[in-house]
Amino acid sequence: MKVNRLGFRDYRNLKENELIPGPQVNVICGDNAQGKTNLLEAVWLFTGGRSFRGARDQELIAFSSRAGAVLALDFEAEEREQTAKITIGRGAKKRAAQLNGVDQPAASSLIGKFCAVVFSPDHLSLVKEGPSMRRKFLDAALCQRKPAYARLLSQYSRTLAQRNTLLKDISYHSELLETLEIWDEKLSGLGAAIIIERKRYLERLSEAAGEIYDGISQGRERFAVRYDSGLLRDGGEEAGYRERLFSLLQNGRKEDLNAGFTTKGPHRDDLLVTVQEKSAREYGSQGQQRSCVLALKLAEAALLAEALGEKPVILLDDVMSELDASRQDYLLNKIQGWQVFITCCDPNSISGLSQGRTFYVENGEIRG
Repeated sequence: MKVNRLGFRDYRNLKENELIPGPQVNVICGDNAQGKTNLLEAVWLFTGGRSFRGARDQELIAFSSRAGAVLALDFEAEEREQTAKITIGRGAKKRAAQLNGVDQPAASSLIGKFCAVVFSPDHLSLVKEGPSMRRKFLDAALCQRKPAYARLLSQYSRTLAQRNTLLKDISYHSELLETLEIWDEKLSGLGAAIIIERKRYLERLSEAAGEIYDGISQGRERFAVRYDSGLLRDGGEEAGYRERLFSLLQNGRKEDLNAGFTTKGPHRDDLLVTVQEKSAREYGSQGQQRSCVLALKLAEAALLAEALGEKPVILLDDVMSELDASRQDYLLNKIQGWQVFITCCDPNSISGLSQGRTFYVENGEIRG
């Protein structure tokens, strides 16, 4: 998978223009708030997802624009050249998309047509913050790799919300207690399926990320990540996960009623990330934590490539800071066979780039 051209009009602060990247490493350099991340964000939108910065669609439109923003992408995928277009309208107008000249039902219809993996400074929360961000990372990776998982996750979320509502209602209507078992049955089936998918994926992700981290650290440090679930702490085969989760829900019913929400299940699970067998969150340096997240994101890209049969585009935003020279060299010169976009502020950090293209952004203008 490769971007051949990115066109943009009235998108954030970017002046109307187009970017013609090279097939390997593309470095986008400039001071803060000049538009570097906007370019990566524009590419990412063609995956069919929302902004990786959490921005609302209306925030993506230039202040001066009345009509809205337009993005165009020429890319290679499935061994052929393709085109896509995204329009983002003002007011109540929803984001619209075309693929190869054909209007799509929704912008999300682009999911699976163009694939990318993104790292941004916000992703450091994978290590630094609580379990919700790590679950979100794991689920997003699985959804892009396996669309059926997205449907499973949606079903689980709806069922969980309904059970939580029931837990609150029981305090006012005790007769509803006897209906709780129905939701326990449904939730345990969906939850067990989610845990199985996550566990299988993470086993492969851990192996791939370990190899990448070994390259980033030049073999100086050992990296590991494992799935942490109350369901798995006592061992047991996958075939029995549903019954074990049902038992956890049953045994935790009093706690759930007191809390007013479901306290057991995959929505409470976590990933344990370690360097040198110590928690990266508690003991890792800034550079180690950044390296951990990079290893996870690059491993995500590798597994996605395996599933797709072609390599997704890699987007690395502000990745060079807090990395020593050897780790920077790995990102610039050792990721072979992938199209990579890297943003940075300091031109000195890319002085070791052996091959690739460099672009400079100033006040929304691009040159290079």
